Amino acid sequence: MIVGTTEAAKILNISTARLRVLLIQGRVEGAYKIGKMWLIPLFKDKPIIQKGKRGPAPRWCNPRKPAKTIIHVNTHKIKQNQKHHQKQAVITVKKGKTNQYGHEVEIPGGCRVVYSPDKRMYGARVWIETLFDVEVISCS
Repeated sequence: MIVGTTEAAKILNISTARLRVLLIQGRVEGAYKIGKMWLIPLFKDKPIIQKGKRGPAPRWCNPRKPAKTIIHVNTHKIKQNQKHHQKQAVITVKKGKTNQYGHEVEIPGGCRVVYSPDKRMYGARVWIETLFDVEVISCS
């Protein structure tokens, strides 16, 4: 048996507008259109509706990753301090576009030490990376 949208909507207990959306999505099995009218076949006295996906595809972007804090120990400054008996800051803490200099750094969370003989980060071969805020203790 074949019925129209109004009868099929009553059988399914949904509105005709919702049924038209299902028809346009191609989720009503065996339904076809002649002119402006949809014809919907009944199987065991009901139209068969295929399951749909859960909601539309997401349009949001992943949040930006927090900037890594990079801690670099400047060996040139250490050698200069030894040679000229100075107390220049030898530790550089880089986060984003800012630099802080000091003699001591406290890292409250996890970190990792990176060694890369080929690729240099800010001119360094060894550096420390962390996602946590660090406290820089400057020279006195």
